[in-house]
Amino acid sequence: MPIRVLPPQLINQIAAGEVVERPASAVKELLENAFDAGARSVDIDVEQGGLRLLRIRDDGCGILREELALALSRHATSKIGSLADLERVSTLGFRGEALPSLSAVSRLTLISRAEGDRCAWRITADGTEADFEVQPAAHPEGTTVEVRDIFYNTPARRKFLRSERTEFQRIEALVKRMALARFGTGFALNHNQRNVLNLKPATTQADIDRRLTALLGEDFLAQSLLVDFAAAGLRLSGWVGLPTFSRSQADLQFFYVNGRLVRDKLVNVAVRQAYQDVLYHGRQPVYVLYLELDPALVDVNAHPTKLEVRFRESRLVHDFLFRGLERALGGARTGISAGGRGVSFETPAKAEPREEPQVPRSPYPSLAGHHRQASLALGVAEALQGYAHLYAAPPSAKAPSVAPAREEPANESDIPPLGYALAHLHGAFILAENRHGLILVDAHAAHERITYEKLKNQQQSGPVPSQPLLLPLRLRVSEAEAELAMKAAETLAALGIELGRVGPDTLLIRTLPALLGEADGEQLVRDVLADLNQHGRSSRVEETINRVLATVACHGSVRANRKLTVPEMNRLLREMEATERSGQCNHGRPTWVALSLKDLNGLFLRGR
Repeated sequence: MPIRVLPPQLINQIAAGEVVERPASAVKELLENAFDAGARSVDIDVEQGGLRLLRIRDDGCGILREELALALSRHATSKIGSLADLERVSTLGFRGEALPSLSAVSRLTLISRAEGDRCAWRITADGTEADFEVQPAAHPEGTTVEVRDIFYNTPARRKFLRSERTEFQRIEALVKRMALARFGTGFALNHNQRNVLNLKPATTQADIDRRLTALLGEDFLAQSLLVDFAAAGLRLSGWVGLPTFSRSQADLQFFYVNGRLVRDKLVNVAVRQAYQDVLYHGRQPVYVLYLELDPALVDVNAHPTKLEVRFRESRLVHDFLFRGLERALGGARTGISAGGRGVSFETPAKAEPREEPQVPRSPYPSLAGHHRQASLALGVAEALQGYAHLYAAPPSAKAPSVAPAREEPANESDIPPLGYALAHLHGAFILAENRHGLILVDAHAAHERITYEKLKNQQQSGPVPSQPLLLPLRLRVSEAEAELAMKAAETLAALGIELGRVGPDTLLIRTLPALLGEADGEQLVRDVLADLNQHGRSSRVEETINRVLATVACHGSVRANRKLTVPEMNRLLREMEATERSGQCNHGRPTWVALSLKDLNGLFLRGR
């Protein structure tokens, strides 16, 4: 077959296969155009799941009459004009492919009125990019794009679409995700002339709270921590769910880079590592996070749908996300209420120097000062003075370094978060009283976490101690892996691993981390090399050592059926309050449960 130039309509249909996968893809492209136009309000009308009609109307800046035809031409855009612009893209859409691609696989009508124009102008297209006829129309300032009968002329694409219900559910999920990126924009979503979603512009704290509640459920704000920190020109803000507010599916995970919704493996790895010590096995964290950085440091042109990005300093971004989220989660001591809801208290942390980022102005309202996780209000109405003799430690009792076993509070507000011990139940549980009711603690699980955190701090105070192997291990690898091992010798040494090369594809393992010995040494080295090749870094050694430390902590903690004295129980409660991640044991299970006075009254039907 001879080489030939393809006709414009076929070119656009091929491009549409990259940009427009289904009706939800079309909605995403058109909403991004509306955001770039400065829209404060967007109306989305859908019929038959988008198969019959998609209509997006915005009140943005509009398109001039003489530019309407260009808007339907391939590679025509107002958002970039040079390679320098492409390297610092700050708009959501920029390729200039969405409208011509849509017109190639649907019957498209574009109506727009630019600011100051006396009337609007209409144009229709079929993907041929020729003989556009511009006609006057009635329309307020802004733009309406109407897409009818999507894929009508490409039946092979249409048959792969799902049912009307499924396609609309994908559109609805997309609109909700986009609404989380633009609090200042109002959204109205209708399906088959029925209103499904109506979100007013969120310009105040109360408005933002209402939008989050409407989109993510009533429990989200109460079960989340606000994060807002910056360093090295990066800023992360948003909300992360408490470890106890996890889900079986990753359906409440939203991450935005400079206002752009993305799915990124590096982000997923960093978040998962931040939760690794507090999340129960197999559960998924909940988060809505916004990363802001210089546009030149992120490549948003990595994929036609622009859902994937590429960070130019991937290791910096990973470490920034991981350390910041780990610190935020470590500062919240989270337990479970009687109703299964997460409750937490926070203890003051050391102030750390904060470097303000040099980043562009956020496309969504700043989260600074937004909803912060409410502390668990603790205490009881009854006075505790009558129990003073129970709490006082004998003179011979050894006081821990973190806090004395008991000092009678001057007033009720001075009662510590986890209160004071009343009894040791069945040799396993501590019953304590605070200002709001009762606290029930699993003594072994709590002590296990305290011991584990102490061991980690000791282990991380210096380089990973290494141990020479009596008989070095020979390891067969690929030549590329052997080259990588030699280039990364310093990195491996910092992890306690020393390798030598004794052949093109053979390594000699001379030392391993002292805590691990020779157990699974070969597999550990293979995994570390794979991580270094993929990500330029590895946390395998740290994770493996932490598993060993967790085992040591488990065996060194308070065992069941050992009777604890009141001073011992109070010392354990005080250490829990001073220990990061003390709300969960090393396996992610809760270490304490709260029963408020309201819960107790409900159990006994009081007040009814």
